[in-house]
This record gives sequence, structure tokens and C-alpha cells, in this order.
Amino acid sequence: MEYSPYLKKKYFEEIIPALKKEFNYKSVMKVPRLQKIVINQGIGQAVADKKLIDTGIEEISTIAGQKAIKTLATKDISNFKLRKKMPIGVTLTLRRDRMYEFLERLICVALPRIRDFKGITSKLDGRGNYTLGISEQIIFPEIDIDKINKIMGLQFTFVTSAKTDEEGFALLKKFGLPFKTSKSN
Repeated sequence: MEYSPYLKKKYFEEIIPALKKEFNYKSVMKVPRLQKIVINQGIGQAVADKKLIDTGIEEISTIAGQKAIKTLATKDISNFKLRKKMPIGVTLTLRRDRMYEFLERLICVALPRIRDFKGITSKLDGRGNYTLGISEQIIFPEIDIDKINKIMGLQFTFVTSAKTDEEGFALLKKFGLPFKTSKSN
């Protein structure tokens, strides 16, 4: 039997039928799906310290199990001592099985390790996509706290095929993202 991530099985066996019923889709192909997860880390201090980019690449690659790449500045900004094509961040895109494995680790392991965690905000971008920002990369057990020289934040963008925020929210909620419960939702 071939290995398949738990959340991938859950999507095909539980989430698709539930969303099809909830939104009255005629076809399974209309049901929104998670297309990719993009991990970003902006490292503004890299203008002064070039080693921070290498550290960021190493950390994100360790967290995701895939090689991250550096992002370059697109224009000069003199106030920030920034020149075009200087490395200022790190990015990584996860798809297919790695995406489902990462999502499971994020939900089950990393988010519960945040101190005083009460859930994540439920503000989507208007097209069914969601961006989650965290302030510390040390919530992931893959990161060795003793080797950290600077605590930096990360952003995770969940790109879905949903047409509306309502559909995207329903999909991510069914995957198990711990959204805050409020009276507006």
C-alpha cells in the first residue's frame, strides 16, 4: 500500500462530501481544494548581516523538508540602505503530499506550542486565500532553540481554489485550522 498523508485522505473521504453538501455543488470538481502553501520570511536586517539569509534558508528548509530560496529586492530604497537585487527574505512553496504533511504538523504540533494560544483570526483575502503570521519560528520542534541567534517571524499563505471567502474559510476550518470562534462567523 502506498503512503498517503492523513489530511489528504481526510480531504477526499470527509471534506469533499461535506463541502459538496454544504454548498450544493453539482460536481466534485467544483469543491474548493488547497492548491499550495507558501512560506515567507522577511529578513530586513539582512541588509546589514548577510548570514541571516543563510540561517533563514536553513531554518525554513528544515521546517518544511524542502529547499527554500532567497527573495531579492526589486527596487532601491535609500532610507533602508536597500539596493536592487539584494537578498531581503526567504520563500518556499509546498504542494501535494508535502503540503498536507506540513499542514498537519502546523495544526497538531506547532500552533499548540504558541504561548497563550486562543486560535487564529478568520480574515481571508476576498478570494478564498488565507495568510497566517507567527512571530517566532521556534514553535516548530525541528528548530533547535540553542542554535537560534535571532527570533524571526514567518508568514504562511494557504492558496485555495475557492471563489469566495466563505468557501475558503469552510475548507480551511474542515482541515482543522483552529480559527477563533466569534459571533460574526
